[in-house]
Amino acid sequence: MQRRFQQVDVFSSTAYKGNPLGVVLDAPGLSSQEMINYSRWSNLSEVTFVLPSENPDADYRFRIFAREREYPFAGHPALGTARAWLAEGGVPKNSGLILAECEAGVVPIKIQGDVLSFASPPTIRSGTIEASELAEVLHILGVEQSQVLDSQWVDNGPGWMAILLDDHDLLLGLDPKIPTRPGRWKIGVIAPLAHAQGEEKFEVRALTIENGTLREDPVTGSLNGAAAQWLINTQKVHPPLINRQGSVIGYEGRVYLDASDEHLWVGGHTQVLIRGTIEL
Repeated sequence: MQRRFQQVDVFSSTAYKGNPLGVVLDAPGLSSQEMINYSRWSNLSEVTFVLPSENPDADYRFRIFAREREYPFAGHPALGTARAWLAEGGVPKNSGLILAECEAGVVPIKIQGDVLSFASPPTIRSGTIEASELAEVLHILGVEQSQVLDSQWVDNGPGWMAILLDDHDLLLGLDPKIPTRPGRWKIGVIAPLAHAQGEEKFEVRALTIENGTLREDPVTGSLNGAAAQWLINTQKVHPPLINRQGSVIGYEGRVYLDASDEHLWVGGHTQVLIRGTIEL
């Protein structure tokens, strides 16, 4: 069956310099296994599938797959799906505000031209990283404890932990090692910019290690949102701020973070770059 499909660039004002997302807009009738099969085959970091909402307040429902794994929430899929839905003629029930339903609940998304911003959901795991696990992560990164300003679980769905380093050049030069023992790690590494300008405050790198492979995410909304909330709560920064991400691997990600209406808003530029149909 032919289904409408879009590929969206998220978190960059420059085409092909943000994080790509595949969006299947006609997902009713697909099984979870069919969604997994397509997500794995696409080789994109995430693919979303748009469905009718089950919550009467929501504009639509979407499911997020990262190859074989389903996420209850993730940031760039939330924004990319919203952009694709709008591009297909979707009109939100509330002017200027989309209510998007996912496994984590209903996520508000503000519309401000080509910039979309989601209300960062609460973390499902926070607090101190266990000493043994932190030591293993620092070994993976190749950094010393003395180079770490702070660390914290910042998991709002995908499983992130955050490591705040004391030096921007150290962050840029990281050469992570794949651990010998089996496992899965979602490591967000952050450092203050060496020459901060205006609201640009931090550089972020997002590393996923699973099944003996390491992948660096171009730009990551969920990590930036949860990490910013931690940094704000601990008085390390005050909103608004802009985080950079992806420069080490050739991307130009910019994540806008601000606090209002009792939410931390995580935003970025979004644009549809591919439209068509897929056989699924």
